[in-house]
Amino acid sequence: MVFHTYNGVFDAERQLGQKLEIDCLMTYPIEEQVQDDDLHETVSYADVYETIRQFVSQHHYKLIESLANHLGKQILRDYPQLQAVHLNIRKYNLPIEGVLNNAEIEVDFHHEQND
Repeated sequence: MVFHTYNGVFDAERQLGQKLEIDCLMTYPIEEQVQDDDLHETVSYADVYETIRQFVSQHHYKLIESLANHLGKQILRDYPQLQAVHLNIRKYNLPIEGVLNNAEIEVDFHHEQND
């Protein structure tokens, strides 16, 4: 997923924004839960996308680590049937002198972390 967001430590990042890419891997026992080819038996990708889109458009952090922590917890709250969520977040257009494409973090969330 790709979004234009306003996260960052520097004023320019919070004023001009930057491209943020988010990969979301969800753990859900489809082998047991999806038996009848019915959307109600699983988690809708469209719904998860909308949750993430709304979250990143309404919340702004200095650190993408904070964004990841809060977003992961929100996804598990909104979709309690998930066993775990894995997020990769890449931030582009970094105001750092040097040659680099992006900064990336990777985090995992499991239900027992939020109970």
